[in-house]
Amino acid sequence: MRKIVGGKLHGIRVTGADLEYHGSITLDPDHCEAAGILPMEFVEIWNKNSGARISTYVIYGERGSRCCILNGAAARTCQRGDEVIIANSMYINENELESVKPAVLTFNPDNSINERLGYSVGRDEQGRLKFDIVRLD
Repeated sequence: MRKIVGGKLHGIRVTGADLEYHGSITLDPDHCEAAGILPMEFVEIWNKNSGARISTYVIYGERGSRCCILNGAAARTCQRGDEVIIANSMYINENELESVKPAVLTFNPDNSINERLGYSVGRDEQGRLKFDIVRLD
């Protein structure tokens, strides 16, 4: 089995941090559904401002709120306004790689979706693997 990216929220801004909450990251369900991220699923979070890298699980917040709230210990790694990358992962057999098409969302400063992209793996004329980023809009 190989661990690969399943979906990604790229450049979403932190809207809050709640140290007293019992852990996780709270995200807008609309964003999660578009990227294929489930509630209670573990995600990796990379802070583009500080370089911090953490792992936690997802809680769905208010639909349409565009929220990205770090909770519990994760709240110490980010400040409101920081740009983060949030990615889930999946395990696949190597022969499934070409059939997996992870969704990648990029964001405007107000956390509205800027672009809907996808990752695509295929083969070139010599049968070698190739990687492309494709527009989903």
